[in-house]
Amino acid sequence: LAAPTKGTEGYFFKNADHDEVIFIHKGSGEFRTVYGSLYFKYGDYIMVPRGTVYQLHFDSDDNRLLIIESTSPFTTPGHYRNEYGQLLEHSPFCERDIVKPTFNEPIDEHGSFRIYIQKMGKLYPYEYLDHPFDVVGWDGYNFPYGFSIHNFEPITGRVHQPPPVHQTFETSAFVICSFVPRLYDYHPKAIPAPYNHSNIDSDEMLYYVDGDFMSRNHIEKGFISLHPAGIPHGPHPGAYERSIGQKETGELAVMIDTFKPLMITEQALQIEDKNYFTSWLD
Repeated sequence: LAAPTKGTEGYFFKNADHDEVIFIHKGSGEFRTVYGSLYFKYGDYIMVPRGTVYQLHFDSDDNRLLIIESTSPFTTPGHYRNEYGQLLEHSPFCERDIVKPTFNEPIDEHGSFRIYIQKMGKLYPYEYLDHPFDVVGWDGYNFPYGFSIHNFEPITGRVHQPPPVHQTFETSAFVICSFVPRLYDYHPKAIPAPYNHSNIDSDEMLYYVDGDFMSRNHIEKGFISLHPAGIPHGPHPGAYERSIGQKETGELAVMIDTFKPLMITEQALQIEDKNYFTSWLD
């Protein structure tokens, strides 16, 4: 999680360890690469293949990013695709929603251009004598792209739908889901609030982006919740009652479900809400 006040105009970055997803919670600007530029804004996912040299340029000093790293590539969920790799009609997004980089003219400059390369968890400075973006063209299928969470079309039903309907991307180790404004369950006797569950196979991390989260009390924009696998959790007290008769939600959130336990950092412990576990008490 980052809140940079300025971009990386003075240097370049290459992640040699991981593929990356940069979710834009706040801010706008230009993501510059050897492939061209992606112009990003609130709600955009920027998908960055491992080994991409890039710079981030922001339009202001008020920015907030959720950065996700993976040791395996990010792909679209297999159940959205046919045997040829095309997104099916029931997929909540399609190929037209994917934004490719706009290619730029070569930057024919000589000098000293610093690239920070992340390898084995460490940063190594590297100097180029020619501008890294001095490229006349490229060819292939491995390139950064953008996708807006606002273009994710929710899958709804008469009764409560399981979390996989929110799935947006997947890796060999975790999935990313997008909770977007949508209709609630519309069976005449439906209770829209989700049932209690244990997530027996995965840790659940939720990043709250915008809107009112019906199943949670006292949750604000930018909050992160972590519910470890096997630990029961569900709506807060009063959420079931509040949900009855509700027709729709305006919530926006990014969820990461991991297949192995997440390890808590010292920095996370310093900002932990020590009373969160008591929020299920009346």
